Amino acid sequence: MVSLKGEGAFHGVNLIAVTHENNATKDGRTQYFDVQVDARDRRGADQTNLHLVSDRVEKDGVTRYNNGAPYRASQFEAIKATAGPNSEPITNKAGEPIGTAYGIKADLMPAGTGKGLLINTQTLAQSDFKVDQDTLDHQFAAMKTAKQARAAATNEAEVAAQAEVSSPAEPAAQSAALAQANAAELEPQV
Repeated sequence: MVSLKGEGAFHGVNLIAVTHENNATKDGRTQYFDVQVDARDRRGADQTNLHLVSDRVEKDGVTRYNNGAPYRASQFEAIKATAGPNSEPITNKAGEPIGTAYGIKADLMPAGTGKGLLINTQTLAQSDFKVDQDTLDHQFAAMKTAKQARAAATNEAEVAAQAEVSSPAEPAAQSAALAQANAAELEPQV
């Protein structure tokens, strides 16, 4: 799940709201969205997980992540209307549309369940960024790059810590003490 910190981190966030055609309840009252902070937003930089919700689910020994959060049908319509033409169809391998990605901007708030963040649909606005056919690929690439950078930084820190343990902490002081001890041993006794 995305980690937003600092003053103003939850206000006016550029988002990508992804939904699939089969992400609605049977009665049509609820639509599920996988909402992500847009990697181009300043708060998306260096994030290893851009999803507002990321719930770990284990079933039959397989771990998956559910990134969907429920929104009322009226909220879904408000998201669609606000995004307007700033949307892009999501297609399967055969090129058939299976959902839509919407570019929006909104304030965020903690989910009532305590799991993740939700869009405050009372604050919807146009995104600062255009959603196109490459946007979701860019999202995944940004998360992958951030994970690699974090792994490299962790690796560097571990190597530095190991080097510190391997080498003497104060070589100059230890050398001086050793030289003084050797000199004392070599001094003739009278």
